[in-house]
Amino acid sequence: MKLGVVGLLPPWQQIDLAAAQRVRSAGYRGVSIFFQKPLEADPAAVDRLKRVLDDADLEAAQANGWYEVLVHPDDHLRAEGVAGLQALTRIGRQLDAKTVYVRPGSLSPTGAWYPHPGNYAPEVFERLVDSLRQAAQAAAAEGMVLALEGHVLSLLDTPQRMRDVLEAVNSPALQFNTDPVNFIGTVKDAFNPSRVLNELASLLGKYTAAAHLKDMAVQDHLVLRIDEVVIGQGTMDYGLLLRQMEQINPDMYGIIEHLPDEKIPLARAGLMRAAAQAGIALAT
Repeated sequence: MKLGVVGLLPPWQQIDLAAAQRVRSAGYRGVSIFFQKPLEADPAAVDRLKRVLDDADLEAAQANGWYEVLVHPDDHLRAEGVAGLQALTRIGRQLDAKTVYVRPGSLSPTGAWYPHPGNYAPEVFERLVDSLRQAAQAAAAEGMVLALEGHVLSLLDTPQRMRDVLEAVNSPALQFNTDPVNFIGTVKDAFNPSRVLNELASLLGKYTAAAHLKDMAVQDHLVLRIDEVVIGQGTMDYGLLLRQMEQINPDMYGIIEHLPDEKIPLARAGLMRAAAQAGIALAT
């Protein structure tokens, strides 16, 4: 597995050689780069960024960005979301990114990853399939891979539900961005995540193109609360996860995410310890 990271960089327009070299020297082979407005990104500026990354011997592990919700009930706004994702795919091609990150979206007005009771309606699933088919067609034309992520709070709340949408779209340009913490929804699974890890590997292994890496811990509350924590300080079974990812595709990116910059080195150290214990060599 190649080691990537979210963070440690300024906004994409401000990334210079010194910033890219700092990330490379910190022991990361690639970075995830976020584009706030993919439809407005200047191709010349993206080309400049590609040259900077090349000069630093740093890869674009993943292209990410904001776009309107792919399941929006307003057809005009949903079309804007598809267009934004297609623009992000073109940016990914310019950067030679290994994958383009895709979020399924939500009906919640609060955010694309927040719960809403309407998310599970059949018509929402069908809207997602339609949006992803359009996006996958554009990605195939660009020679790019879309990496779709799920979450227990989203309409793609289980490994089987994720497989259902991948099979419905039925395009090699649409694959899976695994993030096991996202599929932990019970105390039992949080304390012993092997069931979820094995289900993700068995149902989605052949579709898996990238991994987001973080950890989790159950908190002492009278309602279920599972917080994200630094890798190595929680209950995720990284020995099992890393062995599974190595078997699926040793060249895929594992990307540390959702941490402030000052905690990223701790997460990397925890990941490297787990890899050493599992006998897995991470490409850094």
